[in-house]
Amino acid sequence: MSHPTLDIIAEVYRAFDSRDFGMIERLFDPDIDIDQAADLPWGGRHHGHVGAVGFFTTLLAHIDSKVISEHMFAAGEDVVQVGRTVGTTIPGGVEFDLPEVHIWHLRQGRIVGFDAYIDTPAMLAALRQAQAR
Repeated sequence: MSHPTLDIIAEVYRAFDSRDFGMIERLFDPDIDIDQAADLPWGGRHHGHVGAVGFFTTLLAHIDSKVISEHMFAAGEDVVQVGRTVGTTIPGGVEFDLPEVHIWHLRQGRIVGFDAYIDTPAMLAALRQAQAR
């Protein structure tokens, strides 16, 4: 069953798959906060459209990945997505397939926050393995 917040987040994943970063301007609030474990090269807190561009640019400089969504549901104005991130490291081409959870915070049809959780020790191990090659 369709829900407006689910439709917005589905659009984000489609845009990411096609590397359409115009979605940041279209869907993200100018004051968005993005949070991921600071241990990751692209991790930490990123604020605003500039921070979002930095987050995605740094992520794509280290991994080529696709999110495989297993479950997505609305929780009020928030959306929780549970799935896997599958891909390879850049450079090195080390393959990974890791569990992840994304929590998207929406207000008035705009994304105001994105909390990304991944199996951080496993992702760091893949990145270290790639560096050792």
